[in-house]
Amino acid sequence: MSETTSPPAPDVESTATDGRRAGPAQLILLLAGSCMSVLGAVLLAPVLPAMNDHFAAVSGVDVLVPVVLTVPALLIGLAAPFAGLVVDAVDRKRLLIAAMVAYSVFGTAPLYLDSLGAIIASRVAVGVCEAAIMTCCTTLIADYWSGARRSRYLGLQTLVASVSATVFLGLGGALGAAGWRTPFWLYTVAALVAVPMALLLWQPVRESTSDGPGKLSTSDGGRRLPPVPWRQLSVPLLVTLVGGVVFYALIVQLAFLLDGAGVTDPATVGALSALMSLATAVAAGSFAWLSRHSPRVLLPVAFGVSAVGLVVVSATGAVPVITVGAVLTGAGTGLLLPTLLTWAVNRLSFAQRGRGTGLWTGALFLGEFLSPVLIGGVGAGIGGLRPAIGVVAAVSAVLALATALLVPRTAGRLDATDS
Repeated sequence: MSETTSPPAPDVESTATDGRRAGPAQLILLLAGSCMSVLGAVLLAPVLPAMNDHFAAVSGVDVLVPVVLTVPALLIGLAAPFAGLVVDAVDRKRLLIAAMVAYSVFGTAPLYLDSLGAIIASRVAVGVCEAAIMTCCTTLIADYWSGARRSRYLGLQTLVASVSATVFLGLGGALGAAGWRTPFWLYTVAALVAVPMALLLWQPVRESTSDGPGKLSTSDGGRRLPPVPWRQLSVPLLVTLVGGVVFYALIVQLAFLLDGAGVTDPATVGALSALMSLATAVAAGSFAWLSRHSPRVLLPVAFGVSAVGLVVVSATGAVPVITVGAVLTGAGTGLLLPTLLTWAVNRLSFAQRGRGTGLWTGALFLGEFLSPVLIGGVGAGIGGLRPAIGVVAAVSAVLALATALLVPRTAGRLDATDS
């Protein structure tokens, strides 16, 4: 018999919204903002080989060009916890708008930068902006809605991000055919989205009571944030860190696996990568009705399916087999992310939510940054990229077993009331 959670909380809006009801307009804007980190993560994947050729004379180019894609993930991992602190202590909305505009400025910088080092520096700034954007958007979704609706919308966040990855991969491949710089034009969309965000979003009202844990205290003449519930968050954060390594493995490496199999056309690479992202989107969409099951049920499934897909990818250099394995891996990771996210944030209060979300976002993206570094190091030691992907598959299989045995039965259950 499958394990389910306790009955979900009612579909009511968060009590911290000053009486205003968030609706489709707010949801669409927050989901659009959540896609910005996906844009930064996957848009350039199809043109990495072309960038590698362009900067072939640069020392260490084989390491530096993948860093163009992955360094924003490192900065998200490092900066998101601090963004969460700002979100809880100062303001959600203003940080979001400022980050969106800055993201557009720094994201388009490689259009006119000629130095690989300068391009990497601009990508560092992009990562800081993405940290703020992701933390703000996820926190505001959890602020504006509660109960089962919150879980559905956090799952929808992953679904929309996955669909956007499919679109961005396809666009990256198509635009990359006109030159490796061309895809950077898509970063201008952030500045356009920032305008309706400024008009239609609002900063939730802060709780001012000191009654109970997780409430924002105003004693002693000023605001004092409640402590982060480390005991509650430590296991989800650790699993998310390793899950980020698994999630990002093929996002970065699929283009190189296909290149080794003889597929060099950026448009074809983008199309096959988009197929993997489509599988991620379908699996993320299934979370809307699978969310009644606990992480103890869903995490073993997600890690297990990912492990099978990665084993298939590592088994051969045949393009059809690699494609099948990539689709399976995408399906596993599509279920993985919303499960980890709701597990981490469902039981956080309003005054803890920004920091908890920032810590979770930081753990995920730090794992994403470490993914190509670890895979590259393992591959150098055991004979190439495909064997290294096999090691990632083994790690994912171990996590499937560990989460089935060690995650508490009550982990990630919704509270009866929303804080």
